[in-house]
Amino acid sequence: MSTDIVAVDIGGTHARFAIAAIEDNDTITLGEPVTLHTEAHASFQTAWEHYREEMGGALPEKVAMAVAGQIKPDLIRFTNNPWIIRPPLIAEKLGCAAHVIVNDFEAVAHAAARAPSGQFLHLTGPDGDLPETGTISVLGPGTGLGVAHFWRSTAGEYRVQATEGGHGDFAPLDAIEDSILARLRKRHTRVSTERVVSGPAIVDIYQALAAMEGRAVVEMDDVAIWTAGTSGEDSLAAAAVDRFCLSLGSVAGDIALVQGASGVVIAGGLGYRIRETLLASGFADRFRAKGRFSGLMATIPVKLITHPQPGLLGAAAAFAQVHGTS
Repeated sequence: MSTDIVAVDIGGTHARFAIAAIEDNDTITLGEPVTLHTEAHASFQTAWEHYREEMGGALPEKVAMAVAGQIKPDLIRFTNNPWIIRPPLIAEKLGCAAHVIVNDFEAVAHAAARAPSGQFLHLTGPDGDLPETGTISVLGPGTGLGVAHFWRSTAGEYRVQATEGGHGDFAPLDAIEDSILARLRKRHTRVSTERVVSGPAIVDIYQALAAMEGRAVVEMDDVAIWTAGTSGEDSLAAAAVDRFCLSLGSVAGDIALVQGASGVVIAGGLGYRIRETLLASGFADRFRAKGRFSGLMATIPVKLITHPQPGLLGAAAAFAQVHGTS
């Protein structure tokens, strides 16, 4: 016996939908996902209606939603897209009998807690499975920087905590990062970590490096820089990608220290796309470079989750934790 639900993962750029089956033995199976661009739809409601039409006009009456924003009881605003969701109206607007709403990286943490060892790529630290107990930090760069963590008990249970860790202050570690910070301060009074460690941030990194070298700033969007940098066809773009990896390593180490983590998971589509670059970069060195705590950092395994849709899986897992298969 299983329960079918609609799993939804809404980020700054994309909204993903899939039908998920939650089995009595607590396993979750995802159907084929449908990805919509948030900018192509006026609201979540119209995107939902588009998906419903694609699925033949009818959907399961149970919904699990992962959203890129702070979860509030009356009104949810997205951090990096203009949509809003009013939780008290969800049952009426979507025609659902039960629903769960979680932060998008809360959902990713659920997925990381459930994913088998074969769905992780080792990045640094001890090359074994993630610890069976304790706190595991989860972070990932995308349109912004998501941060969460989960805690495993000796009984095999886990609990997830969403955070807004991506909005902590960016801390430069060398003269190059000082220059990046100075550039960003011209536009932002306070420069948060996700202004440097996120997909779109590669533009500012690239332009800051160009200015340091006295080059004319070439207008390139983030996709073009990532493409040119990871392929190696543009040396300045490649330097920007390397600098991004360094900063991601520093931030991942900071998060692990703040959360008292015994393991770290890097998640998100961007992390997966640059996985080979991450392995060859200074990410690991920066993760460990915490002064008196460098020895401790070297004992923490850092993995990259390779599940293709961790947000959808995690949303369904959050629903299962709350409602089971009832």
